[in-house]
Amino acid sequence: MKSIVNFFFELGMLKKTPRSGFQFLGSGRESVAEHAFRVATIGFTLARLDNEADVFKVVRMCLFHDLPESRTGDLNYVNKHYVDADEEKALKDLAETLPFGDELRELAEEFRRGESQEAQLARDSDQLDLILVLKEHQDLGNRYAEDWIRFACKRLKTELGQRLAAQIMKTDSTAWWFEGRDHWWSEE
Repeated sequence: MKSIVNFFFELGMLKKTPRSGFQFLGSGRESVAEHAFRVATIGFTLARLDNEADVFKVVRMCLFHDLPESRTGDLNYVNKHYVDADEEKALKDLAETLPFGDELRELAEEFRRGESQEAQLARDSDQLDLILVLKEHQDLGNRYAEDWIRFACKRLKTELGQRLAAQIMKTDSTAWWFEGRDHWWSEE
């Protein structure tokens, strides 16, 4: 049981591990855990819309896709040109302590290869979360976000992911709570 408890404490590190790309964007901040939550939710949604993918597998891939970052930290695209983080070793070392460690390693390998429908949906979920974050920043006036969105969209593999990205770009990030709610603001 101690290794399980240690795993739970290690997961807590993801709440304290910042996503490093925001340094270059110039606005915002987010932890790896915050990112993983929305990625898992997006993955659930994509898998349900797909009708053929294993929903549980997609959600597990999304939930654990950045797990090694509890040990390596988050490296953005610039960092990765200069620093090699051995995420495979980090995951191997963690997996050796857990009774379900082989499952985590298999999920990570499938995600990394990106060949299965589930892996493609999980990878698209990761990019869609980034696109959503960038759209929020673009709507708040960050002019760099638009360029980043263009590159993130190029990484999308599924037609479903591409359709959702197109809709994200047409939707104001505040529409879910603001649009059509004029009565909220005029009532005393």
